[in-house]
Amino acid sequence: MSRPRIVIVGAGFAGYRTARTLARLTRNKADITLLNPTDYFLYLPLLPQVAAGILEPRRVTVSLTGTLRHVRLVLGEADDIDLDARTVRYSDPEGGVGTLTYDRLVLAAGSVNKLLPIPGVAEHAHGFRGLPEALYLRDHVTRQVELAAGSEDPKSCEARCTFVVVGAGYTGTEVAAQGQMFTDALVRKQPLREGMRPRWILLDIAKRVLPEMDEKLSRTADKVLRQRGVDVRMGTSVKEATSGGVLLSDGEFVDTRTLVWCVGVRPDPLAESLGLPMERGRLLVEPTLHVPGRPEVFACGDAAAVPDLTKPGEYTPMTAQHAWRQGKVAGHNVAASLGLGEPKPYRHSDLGFVVDLGGVKAAANPLGIPLSGLAAGAVTRAYHLAAMPGNRVRVAADWLLDAVLPRQGVQLGLVRSWSVPLDTASPELARMPGAPEKDRRAPATSEKGGAADERTAPDRVGVSGGPGAAHKRQAPDKPGPTAVPGAPGQPHASPVPGASDDSRPAPEKHSPAKPGPAKPGPAKPGPAAVPGVPEEPQPPPSHSPSPENPQKPAKGSEGES
Repeated sequence: MSRPRIVIVGAGFAGYRTARTLARLTRNKADITLLNPTDYFLYLPLLPQVAAGILEPRRVTVSLTGTLRHVRLVLGEADDIDLDARTVRYSDPEGGVGTLTYDRLVLAAGSVNKLLPIPGVAEHAHGFRGLPEALYLRDHVTRQVELAAGSEDPKSCEARCTFVVVGAGYTGTEVAAQGQMFTDALVRKQPLREGMRPRWILLDIAKRVLPEMDEKLSRTADKVLRQRGVDVRMGTSVKEATSGGVLLSDGEFVDTRTLVWCVGVRPDPLAESLGLPMERGRLLVEPTLHVPGRPEVFACGDAAAVPDLTKPGEYTPMTAQHAWRQGKVAGHNVAASLGLGEPKPYRHSDLGFVVDLGGVKAAANPLGIPLSGLAAGAVTRAYHLAAMPGNRVRVAADWLLDAVLPRQGVQLGLVRSWSVPLDTASPELARMPGAPEKDRRAPATSEKGGAADERTAPDRVGVSGGPGAAHKRQAPDKPGPTAVPGAPGQPHASPVPGASDDSRPAPEKHSPAKPGPAKPGPAKPGPAAVPGVPEEPQPPPSHSPSPENPQKPAKGSEGES
């Protein structure tokens, strides 16, 4: 008798925990396959510290093959799932395609950046959901400070040293707090013009920072941010983004070259392609995490709408804490469906939250006990070390080095602006020149509804609509190459306002040929091709306005705030 085949789609918090639990329970009596675009599990809560230069990128990644014994890793992205044939069709990183057959399927595809129909945001903003985005932001911020320090134009210097973060949830608050400390450290080595200092602006339509948390913790975070110099603007949103800056809902136009989009997340649109009952973009499941009518299919994490048994009538929020614990229950119940144990429902109460504000500052409420200052900082870092499935010693070592040594403010230039567009179904992967992206995008949601509106996302924030706000892109029935505005089949042109500093090739200049008879003779030799070395791919040409002629917001732009 053949061994049962289990396929797990996604290796985020839920998928990784599912695979680890199944490997332990089945004891090599089942074929477990993990389908994921990367060969690592990403510990997202520490990503802001990568962008701020505290942690090296590999510190927040945990090797899948090195930590998941008896689990086969298949690198690729799921394109299509045939529930009747029990197959998963996928594409690998080099464009090849393959098919996986399963007896049990676990959908843990996770989430992607949440979009709202705001003019210019998709073209001029960057998200913060993957390692490439964090690496790009670190390089970009460093570059802006360096360019500002050498600029003779006060207006350009001020714009380059203004950084706008949209969304005062967990991610946005940590990015702004860590970012202000990072840029302050950079300017100590290369001072700006007299009287100038890097300015970080944190926007949200909510009444307070961290609206999901206790008011005491919210006040603690707000106080730390303001003391550090962050310009906190609650009740303010973005109306329009251009290459030269952003137009706010109060009518102010902020000159900036950096717009970081942290307005929360939406479920991966892969689940919508299955044609099963959904709840705001999430796949409806039973408390045991199996899909109704499909006993062989399970779902967990951000992709699943799991009934909250502690709050009847509600669903568990899209947080890492729930995803991690749902993964354990999913693994247990998949094993139970194979005759190894009894199924059990998912039931979990929040144990509290932690928000790292940089240095020794943090806000935390473990077990409902509000903490701030040094105590909160110690609890926060201890929690992360305990929660990480690997790299604990390396992370602790980086924290120690950061406390006693200055940060290294250098650009690595590994990730370009066009390779990390905001509107992507794969934030964990940097786009390659000429490589079409999988089109699993859901329609952009409005503030008052949608598959993943602000009420269901962990990072609540709203932004004002503007011209064209009613336009929504419909997701296709089946995945396919996405059409990027301005360059079909090519990566976005620079989504960051005024990102003239990115390495984008200038248009090729052709001199007109002079009329006259052609002279016979040998052709001039071109560059010699080196045997065995492929020609280097070139990034797509830019379609964004030049920074010398930045777009101005359209007059009369109005919308809901």
